[in-house]
Amino acid sequence: MCGACQRRAPAFDAATALLHYRPPADHLVQRFKFAGELALAPLLAGLLATRIAARPSGLPGLLIPVPLHPARLRERGYNQATELARVLGRRLGIGVDHRLCQRVKRTEPQSTLPVKQRRANLRNAFTLGGRPAAGHIAVVDDVMTSGHTSNELARVLKQAGARRVEVWVIARAGY
Repeated sequence: MCGACQRRAPAFDAATALLHYRPPADHLVQRFKFAGELALAPLLAGLLATRIAARPSGLPGLLIPVPLHPARLRERGYNQATELARVLGRRLGIGVDHRLCQRVKRTEPQSTLPVKQRRANLRNAFTLGGRPAAGHIAVVDDVMTSGHTSNELARVLKQAGARRVEVWVIARAGY
């Protein structure tokens, strides 16, 4: 665990990242996320699926992609986390529910904010349209920087009855 997690434990139970968010991985993720290069999803998620499948621990029963606010989804045209989750679900035989969780608060992009403002930016950003269909869930996203997005979503999922929430990302950034 990192020092910040030791001081204030996150709501999620574990996190797995395929790569460090630095060259050349950062370029791949940016092309996938911002330039619409969706053909990178099978490559990136396939590599992550191979890493996940090699772990000795059990797989979750459900994958939840981090949702985009509807306005951001309209701007971008796709949710990169959903694209990754679909590939991961097929490769690992896990169901994907991209409708259970909604982002109801239009937040500023976390990457544009100082670390100290990120938690407040996401407070009450997510809501669930029901109870999770599994007790063990993996939240899927492209990049984890401060962990505040994953933490807020894990908190909401645990309040709704999830027992264990993992976070699976393509890249982990340091700060």
